[in-house]
Formats: sequence, C-alpha cells, structure tokens
Amino acid sequence: MKCVILVAGQDERLEKELREDKSGRYNDLINVPKALLKDASGNTLLDNWWDLIRSNQSRDEFNGVYLVTNAEKFKHFDRWSNANGFPRKNLINDGTTTNTGGLGSLADFDLALRCKQLCNDDVMVLSGDMLCNPKRFDLTGVSNFFKFKRAEGDVACYYELAENDSANYRGILEVDPVSKKITSFQEKPATTKSRLASIVFYVLRKESLGKVKEYLKDHTATADRSFGKFMEWLVPQQTVFGMKLPDRFELIGSIGLKEYELSLSTSQSRRNSIVAEANTLICRTYARVGVLGNPSDGFFGKTISLSIQNFWAQVAVKESEKLELVRHPLNDPTTFGSLADLHAVSVAEAYLGGLRLMQATCKIFYEYCSEKGIAIARKNFTMSYDTNIPRQVGLAGSSAIVTSTFKALMAFFKLTENDIPKNIQPNFVLKVETEELRINAGLQDRVIQIYNGLVYMNFDESILKSRGHGEYESLKPDSLPQFYLAYLADPSDSGQMHNDVRIRFDNGDEVVRAGMKMFADITQRGKAALQTGDVNLLADLMDENFALRRELYGDAALGPANISMIETAQKYKTAAKFSGSGGAAIMLPRDESLVDALKEELETLGVVFVRIIPNSV
Repeated sequence: MKCVILVAGQDERLEKELREDKSGRYNDLINVPKALLKDASGNTLLDNWWDLIRSNQSRDEFNGVYLVTNAEKFKHFDRWSNANGFPRKNLINDGTTTNTGGLGSLADFDLALRCKQLCNDDVMVLSGDMLCNPKRFDLTGVSNFFKFKRAEGDVACYYELAENDSANYRGILEVDPVSKKITSFQEKPATTKSRLASIVFYVLRKESLGKVKEYLKDHTATADRSFGKFMEWLVPQQTVFGMKLPDRFELIGSIGLKEYELSLSTSQSRRNSIVAEANTLICRTYARVGVLGNPSDGFFGKTISLSIQNFWAQVAVKESEKLELVRHPLNDPTTFGSLADLHAVSVAEAYLGGLRLMQATCKIFYEYCSEKGIAIARKNFTMSYDTNIPRQVGLAGSSAIVTSTFKALMAFFKLTENDIPKNIQPNFVLKVETEELRINAGLQDRVIQIYNGLVYMNFDESILKSRGHGEYESLKPDSLPQFYLAYLADPSDSGQMHNDVRIRFDNGDEVVRAGMKMFADITQRGKAALQTGDVNLLADLMDENFALRRELYGDAALGPANISMIETAQKYKTAAKFSGSGGAAIMLPRDESLVDALKEELETLGVVFVRIIPNSV
C-alpha cells in the first residue's frame, strides 16, 4: 500500500486572523502552513501523522509515502522533511499560490497518482492538517479493516459530531450498523439528521483509482474537485465501507484563530486530566438460571432465562502505561504449597481459568474492531477480575467473566450500541468461548448476561440465518414466583451433559430433533404462564422440561448426584430442572411450607440451597 498526505490547501481564514491579532502571541505562526502548527504537546500536526505512518512502515504496511504541498509553502515542508527523515524526493509541488488558487484536494491526489505512478497500488490518502494524538490513535486498525474489506470495496473514515458541531460544512454520511457499508454521502448538506462526519481519510483500491480521473474529466470547477464531492458521486456507484474513528480523534479542518486556541486548550485539558481518566471502571455480570427450554439454545430452540443477583463476575480496568492482565490470587494461582496442593487446585479450578478468558476476549475484541471498522484509541490498561460464581455447576461462570471483560473494553474505549449493536453482542461473547477457547456453548447464557432480567429467546434457524442473531424479548411479568437454586458443593459427579446428542441432532436423528421442538413448545407455554401468573402451570412445565431432558440424554449422562438432587425436590412437591448444563437446579415449590424440610435434606446430600434474588433490568 502507498500513502499520500495532502497539505496543499489554500485556506486563508486562519492566516488572516493571525495577522490581525494584536496580542503578538502568534507572530511566529504567521505564514506557517496549517499542517506545521503545533498541538498542546509541542508536536506539529504533520509530526503526529508521520510518527503514525512510520510505525506502520516498520510493520511493512506502506512501501511508499508521498506529501503533496503547494508552491507557496513548499520551503516549509522541504525544511520539515530534512529535519524529520521524510524522503525529499517524495515531496510533490502542485504549483499553486494564494494568488492563483488551489487545485482542490482530489486534483492534488490525482497529481500524486500521475507523477509518482501510483495507480498500480492500493493507496491510503489523508489530510495532514488534522489533529490527532499518535499515542491514542492506531493507524493499524484502518489498514486492517481495509484488508478485511478489500475484496468488496474501499474504506472511508468518519467520526461522530459533537452536540454543538454544525454539519453544514462537513461531508455527512450514513452507515449500515451491521455491514458497515456507507448508504448515503452528502457533501455539506443544508439539512441532515445524521451526525456522522467524513474527513479526508480514505483507503482506495487500485481498481478504484481510475474513478478519480473519470470524475475530474467531467468536473472542472475547483469547488467540485474536493474529496467530499468525489465521494458523494462515488458512493452510489460502488461499495464503500465506513470506519468510525475513536472519540479522541479531532479535526483542525477549515478553522480560524478561535478554533485553533480551543483545540490547544482542549488538548491541554485532556493532558491535565490523566488522573481523572485513570479512574477504575468496574463492569459486573451476573450468573443466570435457565427457567425453561434448555438445552435447546444450541439446537435452534427456544429458552427463557433469568439473571440472578446472588452470584456475579466483575472486571476492573484502569488506564496504564503498559497493558497488563492481572491474575486472580485464588483462581489463577502460580505458587503452591506442594505438588499435592497443585494437583488439588488444578482439579478444582482448572488452569488459569479467568486469566485466559480475559486474554482471549481482548484478542477477539481487537480483531472484531479491525474487521468491523471500529477504530479504537491507542491506550493501554491494567485489567483484573473477581468472581463468586460456583465453578462447574452450569451457572455460566466462564461466560460471565468473558462478558464482563467485553463490557469493560466497551466502556474503556467508549464504544456504544451504535458501534456494536446489543443483539450482536452475545454473538461476540460466544465467539470468544467457542472459536477461541473451544468451549462447548450456545447463545442463551450470553444473551441473558447482556440483556439481564427475564428474557425469552427464539433461536429458530431461519431467524438466525436471516438476522445473524436470535429474537430476544425482555419479559416483565407483574410478579415472579419465588425460585430457589440448588447446586452440588462438590460437582465432580455432574455427568456429561452433551453426550452424543449433538452428533445425533446434526445427523438428523428424528427423536432428538422432535425433542428439541418439544423444548421449544414448553418454552412457549411457559412464557404465557409467566405473563398470566400461572405458577402451577409453570411448575408443571419445569418438571416436563427435566423429564424430556432425562429421556433424551439418559441417566448416565446426567449423573447420579444430579438426578438425586432433582428427585429430592420432587419428594417435597417442588418442581426442578437443571439451571444449565448440570450441577445446579432451579426449583419452584408448589407448597412453600415444605421448603425448609427440602433444604435440610438437600444439605445432607452435599447440596447448597439458595433463595434466588432476580436481577431486574
């Protein structure tokens, strides 16, 4: 890829106001090109871009960088190139002065394509008079996104206007939130609802460069030879993807002295607020219990799940100089009293359980943002986690850590549902677990841990294929019955929940496929029971759910300890079913007066009995 930096603009407003300023504070800035103005850190705008580009050159992202300036300011950039290691032979003079007027940004770009014969390469083009912080903005994200999308189209960068910013002097676009395709581009519209502003920051495929010459041939007026006008013409003809820049990306653009002073004070204010920005963000995710339908979520079924406050996992993130993932002293031990101690801990806690979950989530988060065109600020953090969710009893403890890490990354980089839609977020968490960590899982746990509350989920195959996600509905019944949770204190005998059912389902086994449809039907009837407050029907459906699961999976798969837990509940007129994959059960008493006796007997069997506290939205 080649890179072209445009600094040949002939905007006279700032220059005029600098000359008229009587304070004398800015005398040394008179006649200085806008790209060589300094930011609050003392670097010029062009210095920052050159630092970013050079770091990418070291990774072989670019094999040539070119700078297009004008005749009037050429000596400034000639001196700059000598002082900063920019190849002087790659300076391009467009021959214009204030008196003769500029060519237009697109014509300057075309000049670089012609005189340096760049038409056989992909080209990144950007305006060098844009204010960016090289320590916060990662140019690699833009080039990575282009690599993902190159086969389909070009890339245009944009940012979200601040509340008081006018859209009348920017290119304004609309972007499909899922595909990231630009659906509309208007150059300086009189009226618009969109708050997404384009800048001169594009990556164009070599196949698209011929469009530049085609456009210029038919548009001879300088006012029409801007990149904004070109993109307005190009977007309806071919695919262009939009990439949102992080909130720390600012523009100088077409400014005056007041705006320049404001940019300096804003940057300095941000530099002085490091302590405030370093406050720890804490994101908590709660355990969940499957009320009805499970385990059909991985089999195109329907489920209802409840988020509970009793147990949680949380991730804390704080800005730091280096990126560090902190191991948990209990869950990720590396020091042991003996080999026997190591063995006991490894059996109970597995291997670096939470640490690997955080690391995998960070890895996939970066890949996802690159692939989906979400530019994130280049800043580091220290991340740690804590959890009290019992292990290996099917309460979604692993996904709670992944989800909390994901939420923390979203908050730290200030991403919103506009960047990653809420109904897509569970897919991200599932990808971390199934593709990166090879954990057998379905969407149910991740949906409830993103949405919270009580949620009905429809994973019908046609819906998943057409939308890329399931149909999720938050249920708000007038009141919930009092549920209880029972789980094995020692889950070593929790059975093998997934057995060969997955293989049988994929092979078209009629019994398994019919069973999954029955789970969906139970869920549908349970939804109605919850909404009408029919507790007895809900209890019957929970028992029916367990009986069907036992029939499909068999007692050997369920495990004797799990079966004993359920059968004990049934002795005390209490409906019970697995809350997840086994090791824990959600229970609904038909006679509340028998709860104490049930609790006492379960505890003699080594089962913990807990009153569920729902986590409402």
